[in-house]
Amino acid sequence: MTIAPVACLDQVPALVEPRIRDLIGRLDPRNQRVAAYQLGYCDADGTPTTAGGKGIRPALALLSARAAGHPPERGVAAAAAVELAHNFSLLHDDVMDQDTMRRHRPTAWAVFGTAAAILAGDALMILAHDALTGDGRPGGVHAARRLDADVHRLIAGQAADLEFERRDDVGLDECLAMTADKTAALMSCACTLGALLCGAPAALTQGLSRFGAHLGMSFQLVDDQLGIWGEPGRTGKPVGSDLRARKKSVPIVHALTSGTAAGETFRKLYAATRELREADLVTAGRLLEESGSRDWVQDEADRQLARALDELAALVLPADVHNDLVDLARLVTGRDH
Repeated sequence: MTIAPVACLDQVPALVEPRIRDLIGRLDPRNQRVAAYQLGYCDADGTPTTAGGKGIRPALALLSARAAGHPPERGVAAAAAVELAHNFSLLHDDVMDQDTMRRHRPTAWAVFGTAAAILAGDALMILAHDALTGDGRPGGVHAARRLDADVHRLIAGQAADLEFERRDDVGLDECLAMTADKTAALMSCACTLGALLCGAPAALTQGLSRFGAHLGMSFQLVDDQLGIWGEPGRTGKPVGSDLRARKKSVPIVHALTSGTAAGETFRKLYAATRELREADLVTAGRLLEESGSRDWVQDEADRQLARALDELAALVLPADVHNDLVDLARLVTGRDH
């Protein structure tokens, strides 16, 4: 289903985008062009456009500053940093997975080449660090250390994801651990970074961190479902994209380890060395459902969201901030793209 946008997302273009544009303006012209394309600020030929992401992580960072009792403007550096770090990961992820489409247009490496995309990703990560430490705010160094730690986890998760593609014995627990590193860590960071930048007490930052970790798990489980059953017109990726790439996402690993007849049939289909045809993708999707994987993943996504909301309820927050965080959490876990 599609849920109406929440108001805090509207602050991202007005508050965060100018800061990001200023930061990428410091890059050399070549990296600046690739970065601007990745962030959706221009087309491949430099023509201005609006093709960026949803703004979920920067919105969470702005809310994190508000949770600490400060106006959203105090969280702009954190919001810019987490969005730059996110796009660093997307640039590299698309290269590693050889994905040619993202956000309904060609990926940066497909347009500018592999080397250019990698370099631009590296540049964005440096700018993310600069965003937090560049203005000398007391919480900047602490926030930068948190970002570095979570990006370290993201990289470890990405490495595990790549390793899984070469293994036939991936367990469900280690697949969930990979998800916690690859996706949930940076979501947790986004929910914490604004408060850290504002010098919030540990009880608040730790609670926001736990909220974000569970939210990130729910977010990725929904994303895993969309990678198999999502509509290309909504997701911007080919139908059954994760199946085509023979990914070891949570629904797939659940089916492979389910011990069901459908799961065993799916294993044989997935192990075939030939390219999966359209009919194979349909069969694979059906077998995943028959093995109980689609229902299990949806139930786990719901459980993780409930745990996130429980963490939020335990915090002492202004009512409007609490409501915005709840609305945004329900938005990102109820999306269809």
